[in-house]
Amino acid sequence: TVTVQPEASIEGYREIEVTKEPVEPTEEEINAEVERIRQRNSRVITVEDRAAEDGDIVVIDFDGYTDGKQFDGGKAENFDLTLGSGQFIPGFEEQVVGHNTGDEFDVNVKFPEDYHAEELKGKDATFKIKLHEIKHRELPEVDDEFAKDVSEFDTMEEYRKDLGETIRRRKERASESSVEQQLIQAVVAKVQADIPDIMVEREVDEIINSFDMQLRDQGMNLETYLKYTQGTVDSLREQYHERAGQQVRVRLGLAKIAELENLEVTEEETEEEYKKLADAYGVPLENVKSLVRVKDIAKDVANQKAMDFLKEHAVYTDKKPEEDKPQDGVSEE
Repeated sequence: TVTVQPEASIEGYREIEVTKEPVEPTEEEINAEVERIRQRNSRVITVEDRAAEDGDIVVIDFDGYTDGKQFDGGKAENFDLTLGSGQFIPGFEEQVVGHNTGDEFDVNVKFPEDYHAEELKGKDATFKIKLHEIKHRELPEVDDEFAKDVSEFDTMEEYRKDLGETIRRRKERASESSVEQQLIQAVVAKVQADIPDIMVEREVDEIINSFDMQLRDQGMNLETYLKYTQGTVDSLREQYHERAGQQVRVRLGLAKIAELENLEVTEEETEEEYKKLADAYGVPLENVKSLVRVKDIAKDVANQKAMDFLKEHAVYTDKKPEEDKPQDGVSEE
């Protein structure tokens, strides 16, 4: 007795309704990209003539006490803290603002009720502070000189235009991925097939093997990962079971669409796919051919053709800009 691939059926796969993300870059997105690059090209200078302000970087010693006693993890020297970053518990950073270099002072705070250390939850604490240095991040002016320094362009107008094109390409990729995910979910819902458990279990095997390979690329392996996370292979299999079932259904659905629409795969297309794999993994073409069967390559190409068919025949609706949505608590009139 052997398990065979089930016969799948699918209807209503033409004119699937999908929402398409906008790809046109906004002025706000371009401005945000310029600001990110400004931050990356900023320089940190020591402030001598004023008190600490929100946004400054202060170098401090701190020593924390609760109930008059020091507590573990509450002491450090020459610690760099960006005021306003929210790195410390609420109220701490605000009380450093206004102090000058050389000041020694107390900061009085209350640990949140949901603080991660059980022994500190909800407790009042006093930190003794010594402020050694105040530093400020100086940002470059956004002008033509800035454009010359950070890019190949002579003017900010040219540079902003190029940034806009970069953002557009990024949004196009994100939009394309979103469309594919919506179509995949539609296929999962529409395909009809009696899928044997062994197909799902084999897919789980593939997912776990792929995950193990990713871990090895990072200098780890599956055994070490499970040790650190206190997990088991069985728990990992359970975690991936639903995803594996969906992937099996998607492949069966796309294969059926390729069959129904007579989407045939040519020898040239399989050869091109082999070349893509060889380039992606940096191995000789013949090595790839010895490892991956032509039949499997042809299936992948056919499935991609089926996905392209779905995209071509989908009904697209542009997603409404966020600003068009009513704010929370505000009704549209």
